[in-house]
Formats: sequence, C-alpha cells, structure tokens
Amino acid sequence: MRKTKAKRRPVMPDPRYNDVMVSRFVNNLMLSGKKSTAYTIFYEAMDIIESKIEDGSGLELFKKAVENVTPQVEVRSRRVGGSTFQIPTEIRNSRKLSQAMKWMISYARRRNGKSMGSKLADELMAASREEGGAFKKKEDTHRMAEANKAFSHFRV
Repeated sequence: MRKTKAKRRPVMPDPRYNDVMVSRFVNNLMLSGKKSTAYTIFYEAMDIIESKIEDGSGLELFKKAVENVTPQVEVRSRRVGGSTFQIPTEIRNSRKLSQAMKWMISYARRRNGKSMGSKLADELMAASREEGGAFKKKEDTHRMAEANKAFSHFRV
C-alpha cells in the first residue's frame, strides 16, 4: 500500500448514558450531518422502550439487541480459476458492531410507524427478542456462510 493507514478517531461518549456504543449508533443513524436530530430520535426510542418494559433499562435492552444482531461470519466473493466463489470469513470486531448497527437502522427505516423514534424502538425491541428484520439478516448471513463452508479452503 502506498498510503499509511488512517488513524482511528476516538468517539466521545453520549451525553445521557455516557456510553461510546450509543455515540457510534447515533453516528450511523445521523443523516446529512444532523447529529442533534439523530440524538433526539435515539433518545425518543429509548424513552418509548423504557415506558414499554417493566424491568431493566432501555440501555440494557439496546446492548442486548446489538449483541443479538451482531454477525460472526460473512461471505466474501473471490474469483478462482474463472469462477466466483462465496468464501466464508470471520469478521473483525469493529466491522461486526458496525454491520449490526447499520442493519438495525436500515430495517428500522423500512418499518411501518409514525415516527423514526417509534420505528427504531420497535426494531430494537424485536432484535432483543431475537426477531425482526435485522436479526433475520444475521441469520441469513450465517446460513449463507454455512452453505459455502466447503469453499473455506480458498480463504486469502
């Protein structure tokens, strides 16, 4: 490689929960640089979750949801001898977390609901119960990797 690797910028914890994971989620949720709007949506979702559940906090449910959606393996395309194979590979930790958050946000945006806060709350609650679109995406990814396990010897 010609260029040096880009330095990782430290992510500051969020104001309400003082948690870096929440800040990363909000950064993924943000559109067009509107971070305060993203924080408003996230905190609205957390308030909805805390009003619906009787035991535990919304932050615990959020972390459980992210953990349930986090993939362990993914398939990568690789050309070998003129044909393309889907090769299952393990994912590094930062990418696992990033994938999980992006899947949850994208499936929350597709949901039916009044506000983005309520849609995000529904998706987070579904993911914590091991259901919903993001969890299904993780299961599909794992199923694809399992189906292509025979090609794992082509790994780079």
